[in-house]
Formats: sequence, C-alpha cells, structure tokens
Amino acid sequence: MRLLAALLLAFSLPGSHPAPPQRSPVDHPRPQPSRKGGKWYMAENGHAVYCYGPVMVLKEPKGDLQRVATFCQGGRTIVPLKE
Repeated sequence: MRLLAALLLAFSLPGSHPAPPQRSPVDHPRPQPSRKGGKWYMAENGHAVYCYGPVMVLKEPKGDLQRVATFCQGGRTIVPLKE
C-alpha cells in the first residue's frame, strides 16, 4: 500500500513528467499582409509571375529596350517580360 501511495505521489508531482519541448518563435512564421492591385505577367523564361508594381521599359547594355515588371512575388524586384 505504501508503494502504491509513493507511486501516485511521484506521478502527481510536476517534475515527474517530461515537459514537451518549447517551440521557438522561428517555428511560427507570421503571415504577410496581402497586397492588393497585383497582376499576372508572362516572364521571359516562360513562367507566370504575379507583380504589384508598374511595368517599365529599361534600356539594355546593347541599346535595346526591355519591358520589365516590378515588385513581384518571391522578393524579385525586376522580372523581364516576354514580348
């Protein structure tokens, strides 16, 4: 009987059970606020990209003009567009 009482007391103490590991704040990514006004474009490499900024025309080193979309998903600031 004393053994049973000792076991019940041991399991009722807070330090007797292993606690689950604490999660770090890195495990919980914060949702980014949604942006409005974006548009889908066809990139020069054939992939569709969703961009929030305006379409601009930039001069290439050869002297040609290149249409680019700005501020696209994935952190890309400039994406060359297919003609």
